[in-house]
Amino acid sequence: MTDIRKNDAVPVTRDLLRGMPLPHPGEEADKDGRGRVLVIGGSVEVPGALLLAGTAALRAGAGKLQMATCRSVAPHLGLAVPEALVLGLRETAEGGIAADCVDMLCGRASRCDAVLIGPGMMDKQAVADLTAALVAGLDGEGGPALVIDAEALMGLNGANEALCRRGGRTIITPHAGEMAGLSGISREEVEADPPAAARHVAELHRVIVVLKGACTHIVTPDGRMWAYDGGNVGLATSGSGDTLAGVIAGLAARGADPAQAAIWGVHLHGEAGNRLARRGPLGFLARELLAQVPEIMAELSA
Repeated sequence: MTDIRKNDAVPVTRDLLRGMPLPHPGEEADKDGRGRVLVIGGSVEVPGALLLAGTAALRAGAGKLQMATCRSVAPHLGLAVPEALVLGLRETAEGGIAADCVDMLCGRASRCDAVLIGPGMMDKQAVADLTAALVAGLDGEGGPALVIDAEALMGLNGANEALCRRGGRTIITPHAGEMAGLSGISREEVEADPPAAARHVAELHRVIVVLKGACTHIVTPDGRMWAYDGGNVGLATSGSGDTLAGVIAGLAARGADPAQAAIWGVHLHGEAGNRLARRGPLGFLARELLAQVPEIMAELSA
């Protein structure tokens, strides 16, 4: 991957991606050869976020999908996503996943190539506890790539040592408000200098930061940075972030290194939005992004 000066941001373009091709499993590969991904999330109030994220992981090329969510909504997700194995977990009174499910989740996660946690999770304290425990349970440089999104991001400040020991195999996908919570500054300060905020958190936690916005910045723990500003305002819609996180997790599951998965995921998500925007810049749905992803990948890989 291109080595750059720390103060430079490399534009994410089609030519850049063609120079960092995604791993291809080959025609003889089976489902396991294409990678196994576990998506943890959802709640009684927002079960559909997990559907979006899990389907996105498959659209990005992962071979096997497992989804873990609240017990009361698991059967419905199993019917909605027949391609997935769906785990029903004990839920809190607030309709979230109970933090004491972490041992079972760590066991599952250790047998996967990538894990995503966060989409659709609502019980703030339970999410924070579960995320911190999951990071600790996946400690060290081995094990799956870990993607952390949405409410789960708020569990990271208590997991710094474990994150650092993961050796840069964690990807976080905050927007400006979530980045403010992680970095201890105001949203206005984040928006005034997104690269600085992203670089600070990437170095502090030894994670790859995907700071979402009109221009999305991808920053590694060693200060390398890429920027993508080719999307459109239609992507600012409910569920869009869930699809992005799922695409990144799917790419990581099939063997892309974490920075590569983040860069490709941001571009695929943005370009999917651009194709839908040809019918009009507003009004397309996050679920419609998913069907665009395989064709864009194929074009870039040709």
